[in-house]
Amino acid sequence: MEKLKNREDLSNLRRKCIESAAAQKTKVMVCGGTGCVASGSMQVYEQMQQTMKNHGLDVEVELVEDHCGSNPVGLNLSGCIGICELGPLVRIEPQGWLYFKVKPGDCEEIVERSVIAGEPVERLAYSENGKVFLKQEDVPFYKKQKRVVLEHCGHASALSIKGYIALGGYSSLEKALFDMTGDEIIDEISKSKLRGRGGGGFPAGRKWKQVSQQAETERYVVCNGDEGDPGAFMDQSVMEGDPHRLLEGMAIAGIAVGAKVGYIYVRAEYPLAVKRLQNAIRQANELGLLGSNILGSGVDFEIRINRGAGAFVCGEGSALTASIEGKRGMPRVKPPRTTEKGLFGKPTVLNNVETFANVPSIVEKGSDWFCSIGTEKSPGTKAFALTGDICHTGLIEVPMGTTLREVIFDIGGGMRDGAEFKAVQIGGPSGGCLDSDDLDAPLDFDSLSERGAIIGSGGLVVMSQKTCMVEVARFFMSFTQRESCGKCVPCREGTKRMLEILERIVHGDGREGDIERLEDLADTVSHTSLCGLGKTAPSPVSSTIAKFRDEYEAHIRDHRCPAGACTDLMNYVIDPNLCKGCSKCSRICPANAISGKLKKPYTIDTSLCIRCGACMDACNFGAIRREA
Repeated sequence: MEKLKNREDLSNLRRKCIESAAAQKTKVMVCGGTGCVASGSMQVYEQMQQTMKNHGLDVEVELVEDHCGSNPVGLNLSGCIGICELGPLVRIEPQGWLYFKVKPGDCEEIVERSVIAGEPVERLAYSENGKVFLKQEDVPFYKKQKRVVLEHCGHASALSIKGYIALGGYSSLEKALFDMTGDEIIDEISKSKLRGRGGGGFPAGRKWKQVSQQAETERYVVCNGDEGDPGAFMDQSVMEGDPHRLLEGMAIAGIAVGAKVGYIYVRAEYPLAVKRLQNAIRQANELGLLGSNILGSGVDFEIRINRGAGAFVCGEGSALTASIEGKRGMPRVKPPRTTEKGLFGKPTVLNNVETFANVPSIVEKGSDWFCSIGTEKSPGTKAFALTGDICHTGLIEVPMGTTLREVIFDIGGGMRDGAEFKAVQIGGPSGGCLDSDDLDAPLDFDSLSERGAIIGSGGLVVMSQKTCMVEVARFFMSFTQRESCGKCVPCREGTKRMLEILERIVHGDGREGDIERLEDLADTVSHTSLCGLGKTAPSPVSSTIAKFRDEYEAHIRDHRCPAGACTDLMNYVIDPNLCKGCSKCSRICPANAISGKLKKPYTIDTSLCIRCGACMDACNFGAIRREA
């Protein structure tokens, strides 16, 4: 690609890209997000390309400037379309048809009917209660969503800078370079009230202004792509599906604060995100949209990728910058803040992926537009990873202020298999649990804070009545204790003591006073730990005690798990009315806890039973069950 020397060159390229995109009579978008790739979307993509060629179609996987009178068909790998569990997903444009669970064997029918004949393949469309939804926007999962950060995911190639430019990409960078000063950019971001989407909700404009006002002129822009929360994959999806949007947002931040270098800190567990970011950076450098003298403006800005070493604590700002510097990722005492002394001891803008991805739209459409979405104090949208005991899991984006009820029952389709809703864990290991009393709580920074929870990076784990909340607290405490860097005593030792108590409780060895000990330790750890990991580590414990204290008491006083989930508090029993006396359970029991006579009902000695469940798995008559 020829390097663009000025904004006129960019305008000419954009015009050609738009014309090339318009020339494609049909576009087939195969989801290239990690979820669909794991389900086989790459095989679908390859088969789709081969099938199109077999039918003599002119297939374009990249925008071509000169079509020579042909009538081409576009075929692209897109970003995450959202409803991951029903992948691989394929979208047909311009009709907007969305096909689910597509297999390579479906490609022939899709090409013959949708690409050549222009007809939908209804059997691959979403259906509910006998109604078929052909268009993506009509599917209940998408109806209440508003995609801003994810607007291109599913609608554009994740691999093509030309496709991004055809959709208006890099026009905000052009505006920031030639039509705005650094202060004007910061003022626009400040007026938009954009708050950091990484968890803390700190105003982005205020952070940028603090960096721009430092006496030190060597400054950096750092993107936190170290998305370590269990069940969270929002930033991953942006980096994989719309990498140029992230690069553009970071470059605008660099212009605003006078930084010449930016770093993206990506989890090593995100190889696909790394690969696509590398591709995007290479393309932007080749076109002159990154690097030296961007578009002849005299502005320099380059972006580098740094892979994280898999430590959850590196999501904390000072630990992250230490890791980029080649040091062990450990937090330091603050102040000074990262805005004063961050990467290499220089003033640093540090935001997460979703925050930077909001920037191009704000610069293009203005702060008033952004403030028209969401709530007064939390404008804009928020992406969430929706997982758990819910009908439809996946990636969603909704206006701030959308209620939990809307997310779970309207977008997520309600509880799976008719289960009863019990709780939702929001914000990952640093977040808290909300129950049915909070279903109408708006999802915004301040409303959740009032309920003892945080948005965090945006993980939403929905749980049914079969979920033990004590075990949930133990799971998250185990995670944070394992991920503690060990630098400060409260986090290193306090989380360990809390985990020991929780493990005793779920194993049936809880003691009177354990709940109070947990509360005291939670208070100490949260108020005296050095960094955000330690300060928020007790949150899942504190919130589950507040919401489900009776479950803790049942475990401790009655040695009973009300949810029937804690194995050590369960007894295996044989129903004499169903037992055929075949002796299979007795023969397979590793503890010799089952006895009886052939053709007579067998019994289990609970004092010997190790609760491994082997007997229940082996029984062919369903005679063995677990009881709380």
